Amino acid sequence: MSIKYSDKVIDHFKSPRNVGDLPEADAVVTEGSPACGDMITFALKINPETRVIEDIRFRSFGCASNIATASMATLLAKGKTVDEVKTLKHHDITDALDGLPAVKLHCSVLALDGLKAAVHRWEIDHGLVDDETDILDKQHVWTALEDVINPRSGISVVDAKLITDLRVEPDEGSVFIEMLLCDLDERFAQAIEEEIREKVNALKGVKKVMVQFKPCQHAGH
Repeated sequence: MSIKYSDKVIDHFKSPRNVGDLPEADAVVTEGSPACGDMITFALKINPETRVIEDIRFRSFGCASNIATASMATLLAKGKTVDEVKTLKHHDITDALDGLPAVKLHCSVLALDGLKAAVHRWEIDHGLVDDETDILDKQHVWTALEDVINPRSGISVVDAKLITDLRVEPDEGSVFIEMLLCDLDERFAQAIEEEIREKVNALKGVKKVMVQFKPCQHAGH
């Protein structure tokens, strides 16, 4: 089945903005998603006095949506302060592209994660934030799960209220997640599980992630 893209997505795929390397970049970060095989590298030039992103470049290794979302992310970030960039949401990227197919919404999440990771790296290198995260707890896991998108609906598993049980053992570094899986989502089970593991394993202190699916009682939930 073919995937229909908006004209803006096609435009940014064929003629990506701000693609390439950035000599003497202040921060360079690569983010990848094992669930879809995409990778994005962002390089930023940031004014230390105004904290404005004066220049930005990216390199993408992935699908059309990966390239388009990374391209749009650079436009949304350039000229803004690091604090303004930190308030961006993944739907800001998709809205600017006139939407993405539901199965490709994870690309906007990856692009935003990469952009914010580069900003965070700059803040760490300049002593503005500590290179540590708080102790592993349910809130941090819950926040990570907000970026896991159901490929069928295009909605995060948190917003769709698919998480039915979440248990965290900080001392053991273990996380147990139970979520609803409806009949229509069965074909995406592996991708969803891989995305969950990727997001949760990135948290400090996580050693083991267990994911369990529970049949959905209402078809099409």
